[in-house]
Amino acid sequence: MAATVDAPDDLDLDAAARATLYRALAHAFQYPDEAFHEAAASGALETELGACIDRTGLDIDLPSIGTDDDYETLAARYNDIFELGYSEYTDRTDGSLDAQGPPVPLYESKYRPDRSWNDVNLDLARAYQFYGLEIDQEDRDNHDALSYELEFAAFLARREAAVDGENAAAARLDFHDRHLGHLAAGVADRLADEPGTDIYGPLAELLEAVVRADRNDLAEREAEQ
Repeated sequence: MAATVDAPDDLDLDAAARATLYRALAHAFQYPDEAFHEAAASGALETELGACIDRTGLDIDLPSIGTDDDYETLAARYNDIFELGYSEYTDRTDGSLDAQGPPVPLYESKYRPDRSWNDVNLDLARAYQFYGLEIDQEDRDNHDALSYELEFAAFLARREAAVDGENAAAARLDFHDRHLGHLAAGVADRLADEPGTDIYGPLAELLEAVVRADRNDLAEREAEQ
């Protein structure tokens, strides 16, 4: 998902920092590459996230974010938590399997018993298309993937910073209430109950805190208008 927003001289630095923070979180919840592992292990990731938070003006406590895993262990941990399901034969005489998805799905529809998969993804597709955004065909995923929703929040924050302040802020507030707030809380709750999460537990705490703080700040600003 990509779009270009020209930056004027009067760029809103707070909103721009929130956009950077959302993009950093989107990368953090994708399959880890070696650059991400190096940043996480060296402390550079925590420093970058802390600097972004300081520039936003949001009241967020940054948890300790780092890893002692080597790259292969971190990648395997990601797979175990977010990608791989669990299967066990319940009756080997007829091959019956008890199969479950990953412990912590990274899709909003998994945390929305009140709405169908189709409803969630159609609503998101319309929201993305309204702004001329498309899912990357080379790495296509469902519209309700966490990385896409975080990229969309970043896009709206960039629009607020550069070209469409009040409208983009209102759209982001609506997006939090309709989608990202549910997904962030769901992922954080699941990870809190999951053992052996290493860096992903604190990242989920930060994710939920950022979304909640941003949403509440936007709501307060809207109420004051």
